[in-house]
Amino acid sequence: MLRYVLDEQDVAAVRFGISPLCELGLSLRAVQAPERFPLQLPWVRRTEAARADLDHEVLDALIDDRMWTPDFLNPRPASPLTRLDDELAALRDLPADRFHADLIAVHGRVPDPLGGPSRVAIGRVAAALEELWAASFAPYWPRMRAVLEADVVHRGRQIAQHGLGAMLNGLTATVDFDGDVLRVRMRDPRDRTQAIVGTGLTLVPTMFTRRASAPVGDGPPMLMYPARGQGALWETERVANPAAVAAILGDTRASLLAALGDPASSTELGVRFGVTPSAVNQHLRALRDAGLLVSTRHGRSVLYLRSELGSALLEGAVPAA
Repeated sequence: MLRYVLDEQDVAAVRFGISPLCELGLSLRAVQAPERFPLQLPWVRRTEAARADLDHEVLDALIDDRMWTPDFLNPRPASPLTRLDDELAALRDLPADRFHADLIAVHGRVPDPLGGPSRVAIGRVAAALEELWAASFAPYWPRMRAVLEADVVHRGRQIAQHGLGAMLNGLTATVDFDGDVLRVRMRDPRDRTQAIVGTGLTLVPTMFTRRASAPVGDGPPMLMYPARGQGALWETERVANPAAVAAILGDTRASLLAALGDPASSTELGVRFGVTPSAVNQHLRALRDAGLLVSTRHGRSVLYLRSELGSALLEGAVPAA
């Protein structure tokens, strides 16, 4: 049992955050034991080939048989807008004693792949996580973040309508709050009580926990809980095609054009519409060559967006009222 003790000021200071690095670390659970995370099986399958050439020796050393990960993979996010680049920069600057202590808290020792000079090991961890992000997260992160942000909005609405206690008691069946103490039932034999005493409690929605998770050590108070809406994340999206445009472009290209009022990558669109990546790219190139889409590079991805001409075509296809 983990208990967070909150006074009146602590209750007023409960806040939410989203951490890309936390998602990376916790995702190792689904990679190691996909049967425990049925909602994320589509993600595990889709990213399996992309993960084949990663530094698995290091990634495997970041998780144990209990599905625990070191606390340096679970930094307390400053806001719902935390950037992975900032979190990785902080990880690269992690003090060696903290790095070793967090690993020992999970494994009882420093795993062999992470032994040797600490700066080298920390750099290797950061590089492995960066590669994991590029291979398995970058194409899907816009949709994942949308689910996490929607959860934060929902919890905020709960607080406004029913109060903080109702929201906390609705996070998961393993969490309860009595007005003073937040109790978290965990698969941890230790019995821990930690007073917040002005340090703040941060609630972090995640795609990769089924119950509730918290730091292994006595770091800043933080609770990671399962985000709502995960079940719909990998469902194929159905968009009503404007009939007149569909007659010209075909159903798939009309659907893509209608969906690209917000920027998206070809990989994300393939997931949403159940179309192979090669087919999506072919459709997107055709629409772009016709001037109906524009594209721009964002990191390692190319994002597509409906052009003014594409918007005008859709608007012109809508019957007058």
